[in-house]
Amino acid sequence: MATLVQFDFPAQGPWGAEMSTAYAGLADDIATAPGLRWKIWTENAETQMAGGIYLFDDLESAQAYAEMHTARLQSFGVTDIRALFFEVNEELTRTTRGPLGA
Repeated sequence: MATLVQFDFPAQGPWGAEMSTAYAGLADDIATAPGLRWKIWTENAETQMAGGIYLFDDLESAQAYAEMHTARLQSFGVTDIRALFFEVNEELTRTTRGPLGA
């Protein structure tokens, strides 16, 4: 069953276009994660929070990625990292036009 992961953590920026430039290499690396269908990058300069919404093929892939990515974020000095896991009801998601494919 597809698994959605929501990551969020405190961040000091960069934001917007500067974030796109600064993290282009990281995005390329994330795109190769086993079982990853897609990621939506999230940022909120006002609340100083960043993160992402990820869709994985299965819970095992999602958990393996979360463990690796948490360690990576911690190596950057990021603390207070939160990762939430949700099973996706694909039938209802299709009805409401949710993105399920790669």
